[in-house]
Order: sequence, then structure tokens, then C-alpha cells
Amino acid sequence: MSTKEKLSAVIITYNEINYIKNCIESVLFADEIIVVDSFSTDGTWEYLESHPKVTAVQHPFENFTKQKSYALSLATHNWIYFFDADERVTPKLEKEITETINNPTAKDAYWNYRTFMFKNKRLYFSGWQTDKVYRLFKKDKCQFTDERIVHETLKVNGSEGKLKNKLLHYSYKNYDDYKGKMIKYGQLKAKEAFLKGKKSNIIQQYLRAFWKFFNHYILRFGILDGFKGITICYLNALGVFERFKEQRRLQKEV
Repeated sequence: MSTKEKLSAVIITYNEINYIKNCIESVLFADEIIVVDSFSTDGTWEYLESHPKVTAVQHPFENFTKQKSYALSLATHNWIYFFDADERVTPKLEKEITETINNPTAKDAYWNYRTFMFKNKRLYFSGWQTDKVYRLFKKDKCQFTDERIVHETLKVNGSEGKLKNKLLHYSYKNYDDYKGKMIKYGQLKAKEAFLKGKKSNIIQQYLRAFWKFFNHYILRFGILDGFKGITICYLNALGVFERFKEQRRLQKEV
């Protein structure tokens, strides 16, 4: 009889008390749950530390790539499901993950499509309808590259596949939270571009932001998402605007 494959669920957190409980509950089927927390102040750490199935560690946050690489190093099993605190594994996805890792012909890494949730309602368009990320993979075949410090890239040294069932993504908690997230991501991407020697100008700042909004709201049917669509498309465009604004600021300091 073949041995059942074991799975490590890995998560990084910072002030996710309103989301981490449901996140952990959705992945209790994993053989171990590793959570690396960036010194949360809202009760997240206390919850994690007291959970009997969670191995919780605090580690200072420098950037997403380094934090995720550190968290990955703590996993003791080769099969990894690496996801975020604002994501949920559905029962159908759980079944597919379990079946996949125990399939002798399994690939080395799997893309996972996501359903974007605007608070508790599904967002159907607005550029998110084809959103997918690596989530399930073999530790000995993959690593997070240091080419990016935000929206980090998983380098796969092997075969790839796609999971059929979607991961729920509760990215939009409220307007201010999502706005702050987009600005933070924009600033990190600006730093990333600046360190690579890329240049930015004010024309690019406005044109790229406009294109982001037009592409997601019109070409990718955000208009069909109503109020949710215009809100998400505007804030995503704002993130692009802030990215080039920050990049110009960094250039002036040199």
C-alpha cells in the first residue's frame, strides 16, 4: 500500500484577526499549519499562539519574497499549500488538493484560480476573472525568487498544472483597507523598479494609471460589476498612479 502524502499549509500574517480564524479553519485538513507573523498588534498573534494545530513564529517583515521564503523554510513536508490570510479553501478544493498530492502522476506545481470577493459578494469581472496564482507545489522543486519584492514569483523547476476548483479571495475588506493595500503595493513596486534602474516620468504616471482603469473597467467588463466594479478598478488604477509617483520621488533623491 502506498504511503499517504503529507501536506504543509503555510501562511504569513500581519493584523488579520478578522480573517485568520476562517482561514485556519479552511485548511485544518493539512498535516501541519505553519504561520509566520510580522508582530501583529490586533490579537492575531495571540490567536495563532494558542491554536493547537498551528505552529506560529514571529519574524520581522522586510519584503514579501523574504518573508515567504523564510516561512517556506519552516515547513517539514515536501507538498506545500502556500496561501494568504484573506483566502479560503473550499471543501471541493480541499478534496482536489488531497487527491492531487496523492496522485502518482502529480505535477510539481499547480496554479490555483481565485474568486475575488468584494466583502461577502463575488466580483465577476473587473480584470479578476482570470486571476490565478501558484498555491500548491513541491518544496524541493520550487522557490520564491528575489527578483521581486512584491507580488513575488515562484520559480518552478519542473512540471506545472492547474487546479480546477477556485480559492476564495477576500481581498476587499473595506474601502480604506483596500486603498491602503494598493498604495503599499504601488510603493513597493516603485522601489523594485527603482533598484532595477528603471525610469519614470509624470506622463507615464498618468497614462499608465488611466490605461489600468480603462482596461479593467471597459475592456475587462468591470462596468458589469456595477458599484463594486468602478470601486475596484479605480483603486487598482490608484495603485499604479502611486507606483510611478513614488518612483519619481526616489529618482529625485539620487
